[in-house]
Amino acid sequence: MNETITTKNYKKLSMQIAQSEMSFCCFDTLNQEITDYHSIAFSVLKPLEDQLWKTFVNHPELMNDYDEIVVLHDNSLNTFVPNALFDEEFLGSYLQYSTKVFDTDFFAFDTIENYDMNNVYVPFMDVNNFLIDRYGSFEYKNTNSILVSKLLDASKNIDDKQVFVHLQSTHFEIVVVKNQKLLLYNSFEYNTPEDFLYYLLFTLEQLQLNPEFIKVCLLGRVSEDNPCYSIAYKYIRNLTLFDPYMLADRWNKSTEESLKHFILFNS
Repeated sequence: MNETITTKNYKKLSMQIAQSEMSFCCFDTLNQEITDYHSIAFSVLKPLEDQLWKTFVNHPELMNDYDEIVVLHDNSLNTFVPNALFDEEFLGSYLQYSTKVFDTDFFAFDTIENYDMNNVYVPFMDVNNFLIDRYGSFEYKNTNSILVSKLLDASKNIDDKQVFVHLQSTHFEIVVVKNQKLLLYNSFEYNTPEDFLYYLLFTLEQLQLNPEFIKVCLLGRVSEDNPCYSIAYKYIRNLTLFDPYMLADRWNKSTEESLKHFILFNS
């Protein structure tokens, strides 16, 4: 990447890539604007690389010149490890109890700045290899590194426990925090609103958090009309949508857009 002031074009590209979808966002870093963003649905029955190739054909703006390119691996093959327990030589050992790992897997980690922990994860190596051929170099992260760090930021000086639920089309993440301390992170797959409710209430029960009192904030692909929100509202008294007012104001986007693309817009 060119870094001299005469060659910088003040453009940044962020891509969030999952098995079922890809989203990308183009930033004007000089004027602090989002100039373009799109979401493209993928089929889990087709090779991811083939669908990436088609996306690049349909969106030539992906091959523009950018000063910075960030690739976000959107999967739940991850776990958070405190610095005191972290050893870079044994990354796979941290994941073996929460997900199926293989000897051939490549492991990576993101350092969570200011919070004395690391997020160990399995990136999509076929995605990285595909993008290396097109960009040469780029930064990559796990999406949940951004999610957890930003929610920890939002909990500053709040001494009550807070439950955040990041809802996506086939899975959701639960993040429990208290004044910038991570108490729990977990991810669940679901097919129906009843699945969603079961895992959410089960997590609250395991943490001895009373649904009559605990504050639960939903973000991601969610609105008050979402069936998952509706069913949870019947059992959790203090259920709200997360208010991403700072993010919406920063990029001049609606609350709905900022909720849906919370991770991408924060990248």
